[in-house]
Formats: sequence, structure tokens, C-alpha cells
Amino acid sequence: MKTRLNPHTRQLHELGQSLWVDNISREMLEMGTLARYIAEFSVTGLTSNPTIFEHAIGHDRWYDEGIARLMREGKNAEATFFALALEDLKAAASLFRPIYDATDGIDGWVSLEVSPLLVNDAAQTIQAAAQLHEAANRPNLFIKIPGTVAGTEAIEESIFNGVHVNVTLLFSREHYLAAAEAYMRGIERRIEAGLDPNVTSVASLFVSRWDVGVKQEVAPTFHNRLGIAIAMRTYKAYRELLASPRWRKLAHAGARPQRLLWASTGTKDPAAPDTLYVQALGAPDTINTIPEKTLQAFADHGQVGTALPADGGYAETVLEEFRREGVDCEALAARLQREGADAFATSWHALLARIEEKREKLA
Repeated sequence: MKTRLNPHTRQLHELGQSLWVDNISREMLEMGTLARYIAEFSVTGLTSNPTIFEHAIGHDRWYDEGIARLMREGKNAEATFFALALEDLKAAASLFRPIYDATDGIDGWVSLEVSPLLVNDAAQTIQAAAQLHEAANRPNLFIKIPGTVAGTEAIEESIFNGVHVNVTLLFSREHYLAAAEAYMRGIERRIEAGLDPNVTSVASLFVSRWDVGVKQEVAPTFHNRLGIAIAMRTYKAYRELLASPRWRKLAHAGARPQRLLWASTGTKDPAAPDTLYVQALGAPDTINTIPEKTLQAFADHGQVGTALPADGGYAETVLEEFRREGVDCEALAARLQREGADAFATSWHALLARIEEKREKLA
């Protein structure tokens, strides 16, 4: 029987946007849930982060056998996590491999993050990214590196080393442009060294956290508007960069665009539509990675409106309104990035603690 594609999610692909799911668990893989999302919901990629794995490994029985096996092999908690995560992500990468092949490597990707404890250590991040890239041994697996000051140094070096990078924890146009600069420098260095410039990257802009971060500072009429305006401003910068002589030169040499990815697109405000950010951020040549709950909601009743304007549309008007309300977007972006890094570090510690607890029980 031929699988029927969901008409709501299919609209995004017809617009030119890739739809990825922001979740992974062994249960999703073993029960065929991810395969169903691919077949029915037009899902063409997957992202993960420490919080997602903390929930999956810490609260599911599906990992107990693997934890016991790795314990017998003498692995510590961190090595156990990366072994389990790689098992999951390699299985997911295999599911997405036909999409990767059919799109010539544009789509069909999965992502694994370096330890969030390395957020301010460029040298260790570079080393960890290379090790995970080699251990994964999959052409369609990104290594996630945060777009902090230390992270941009690691991004450039990792791209030069041939590691495919998903730049995470970007919160502003300026964060995005710094990540894009690091990516292009890495590609330019590869060209100068006579290496293949086709090293893939995406830049992940976090959207809904803006609205959570500013909610207590502004009147209700301003709620759930800032994140979309920041995304629109960033999309304009993305389009301008792809049209620049510098990028056209790299593309002519065989480089692939570092696609812009919308992250944190699940609605946090119960008073707002549950598909708010997915419907607002439809745009060609972008990716939207969304939580399972949001994916299911959009498949049920989501609609795609007009695509984001390449010129930024009304973004600057909205941002000026927030400035008049006393919101310092530059300072807020820096704060959100710090808080995001701290939250992932907290999840990381909780994840390792849960693995240790399970190891003790299984022993």
C-alpha cells in the first residue's frame, strides 16, 4: 500500500523548506515512529541535544541493556553516553541515508553535540568534534558546536578538518553572521590547501526563547512577536550573504551554502497557537527542526502562509517597537546564549548522574 503524505507538512517542502524533528530516542527507532515520520510527515532530518538525551536515556528502559553492556566493557558514564548516542544516531542516519543520497547531500542529516562543558574551550571542542566525527563514520551526521566566541574558532578549524558542523545556540543576526564567517574561513582555507570545499554546515537560530526571555518585560500586546522578528532580520542577512561576491566565489569552487535552520520552534506560551513558529517561518532554502508534539500538531492542522520576505519585511519596525519598550536585543541575545549553554550543561550533569544511577542498579 502506498503511503499517503500528510498535506500540511508537505506544504513546507513545496515551499522549499526542510522539516526535521527535534528529538531522538531508542523507542522512536525500535517502534518505527521515526520511519513513520519520514514516510508520512515528509521529515528529512533529525536534531538532538543534551536535554533530549537526558530525557531519553534517563527515563526509558530501552537503554538499560546497552548501559549494562558498556559497564561490563569498563566504560565510564560519559563514554557510555556517547556510545549509546552514536548507536541511536547511526541508526537514524541509516534511515535518512536514502534522502541524503537522493538530494545529493543537501538533506537527510542527523546531529550529535559535543559535551556542553567545552563551551568555552576551543581546543578541546576541536578535538572532541574530530573524534566524534571519526567514531560516527557517517556522511550524513553533523557535529553540533555552539556559536560562542570559542565556538566560532572551533567551527572554522573543524570545517577545515572536514567535519560537518551544525552551529547551535545562535540567537541573533550577529551570532549567525559570526558563524557564517567562521564557516567561510574554513572553506577558504580548504580551497587554499587544495582540499575539497564540499563540507556541509547548518546554522541554528533559536527563536521561541526570545519570547520567553522578554515576556515579563513587555505588555501582553508584545508577546510572541520578538522571536519571529529576529528570525526575519536574520533571514535577510542570510539571503544577502548568499548573494555576495564572496559567497558566489566559494559556490563556484564547489562549496555548499551553510543553510539557516530554525530551532526552538515549539510554542512555549499556552495562550499562543501551537504551530505559531512553524507557520510564521516558512522560507525557501531553510530548515525547521521541531519537537514531536509540534510536528504532530502541524500535521493535524498547520497551515503555511506567505514565505518570509528576503528583505526582512516588517522586522525592523517590530524591533524598533521593542527598543522603545526598553528591550536591548543585543544584551538579551548574549544572555539567552549564556542561559542556553548553562541549560545544556545542567542537562549534561543530570544525564551522567542518571547513567550512574542505572549502572548501580544494573550492577
